[in-house]
Amino acid sequence: MTDCTNNLKRHVTYIANEIGERHIRKQLALHKAANYISQQWTMMGYEVERQPFTAKGVKCENLEVTKTGKDNPDDIILICSHYDTAKDCPGANDNASGIAAMLEIARHFTHTSPSCSIRFVALANEKLPFYGTEKSGSWIYAHQASHNCDKIRSAIILESLGYYDNTPHSQLYPPLMSLFHPKQGNFLAMASNLGSMASMDKFAKCFKKHSRFRFETMVMQNFLPWVKWSDSSPFWLNGYHAFMISDTAQYRYPFYNSGRDTAEKIDYQCLTFVTDGLTRAIEEYANKR
Repeated sequence: MTDCTNNLKRHVTYIANEIGERHIRKQLALHKAANYISQQWTMMGYEVERQPFTAKGVKCENLEVTKTGKDNPDDIILICSHYDTAKDCPGANDNASGIAAMLEIARHFTHTSPSCSIRFVALANEKLPFYGTEKSGSWIYAHQASHNCDKIRSAIILESLGYYDNTPHSQLYPPLMSLFHPKQGNFLAMASNLGSMASMDKFAKCFKKHSRFRFETMVMQNFLPWVKWSDSSPFWLNGYHAFMISDTAQYRYPFYNSGRDTAEKIDYQCLTFVTDGLTRAIEEYANKR
């Protein structure tokens, strides 16, 4: 666990505090973050594939690596996380924490052989002005996957994983949801739409089996802002099951999309527990039919 914690902290600190704000108006920083992710995967022994595209005249790219399944290599589970930020935001929690977790999960799979293939994808352009448009990295990736007839069993979106608060009433919600979920922001949220609910529930059972970290499953309508802004929606629209795993971002994190979203705000102990639980859950989920 110590090595994992150190690696998570190293990733978040470099991406957020050293590189900092990263989007098309800070394109050198955006490219530097992409290169960092690529270098980490290369050092683990993966072969990095790049999916270049242009948004508002700026060259952007999604990155992916694959651990090929030993029994059902054509069946794919995606683990996705975006690496861009909002304007004026260094993006430690949103979303260096998700990228860091994805990197460490990928590290685990260099030493094991899942039944189906696991593909790790770093996505560009999740933030304004691109979310909900055909220039978001997730839309481009999902659309191309559909065009290629990729057999994606589930896309698991890692989004803001590093902030937890035991204070009463520290957790906020969209309208009505507070009636059904905890008032303390000390849990991991798993959120899907109705079409992906069964996939999310199957994964949640795997997580519960391997982790004591508290979590809540949530079924949400596509039009709710927290759902619409995420990278899940393009996968739904392209016919794939997808669900998001998050600390709920703006509904809990007081530094959301601000210049104060820096590496020292992250709870690395909780992020380690979450990463370890997700790793073990993904391994079991990949071995289930």
